[in-house]
Amino acid sequence: MDTIEGTLAQSLRESLRPLWRQLNAHKTLSTGKLDVLVHLAEHGRATSAELATAAKISPQAIATAVREIESLGLITRTPDDRDRRRVWIELTDAGRQRLAHERSIGNAWLERAIAEQLTDDERQLLGAAVPLLRKLTGGAAVE
Repeated sequence: MDTIEGTLAQSLRESLRPLWRQLNAHKTLSTGKLDVLVHLAEHGRATSAELATAAKISPQAIATAVREIESLGLITRTPDDRDRRRVWIELTDAGRQRLAHERSIGNAWLERAIAEQLTDDERQLLGAAVPLLRKLTGGAAVE
């Protein structure tokens, strides 16, 4: 049975899919790896367990992602001074620069599209929709 919510959900998903593809077309890091960098940039150092919880993925998956990101020089791992079993993961300067670059890739296209394809009224309407989209994801910032 079709509901208003079901129809809206399908329409929204079909509208967002090409937008998401375009925003990510030229990124060089996966969404999961970018999520790790974003979390570290916004919250500071973290453990693998904290990153896995934040990303809602398994400890094994986060361990693989952390190893790969570390091999790129974007993060460092440092043993805790008090508890040698705990390892802190921190963003490096190169990681901050890479995150800024990855974020800017899709933003340039999106800024142009908004400026060139939408009217002033449509831009205001789109701006009003952003808080609603964030609300759907529990208030999380959309990257």
